[in-house]
Amino acid sequence: MATQSFLDMMKDFGRSLGVPKVDVDKLIEVHSKNIEALGHPAHVATEGAISVADKQREIIEVAFHETSAMVRDFKPMGNAQETLKKQTEFAKKAFDITIQNTHDIAELATKATGDATAIITDRLHESLNELRDSVYRGSEEAPKKQK
Repeated sequence: MATQSFLDMMKDFGRSLGVPKVDVDKLIEVHSKNIEALGHPAHVATEGAISVADKQREIIEVAFHETSAMVRDFKPMGNAQETLKKQTEFAKKAFDITIQNTHDIAELATKATGDATAIITDRLHESLNELRDSVYRGSEEAPKKQK
């Protein structure tokens, strides 16, 4: 009768339990990809912030230009109703421009944050799949590495 070493007995016991094993190389690879992937959404978010800042600068320039033009062209002529009508038109125009500009900025900000979030979400899904694939049961062989 052959005697088994204590280490062999422990290995057999572990295999019989079916305890999951982890492919450490795969785990390190997944975490490396995660670290690399975090840089991309940061870059996208930065570009989005720059776009928002550029749009705000553009809005301010246009607002100053249009306000200057409206003030320059505004010549109140005797009739109070006519003056009030012109002032109301100016106020409405300024309000419409403000609403449109706010909408444009909100759209840019939403797109920038949405793109960055999508990149992170996609990487998390890939990471979970890779981690799941790196765990195997004691009775199974380690997953084959893809080249």
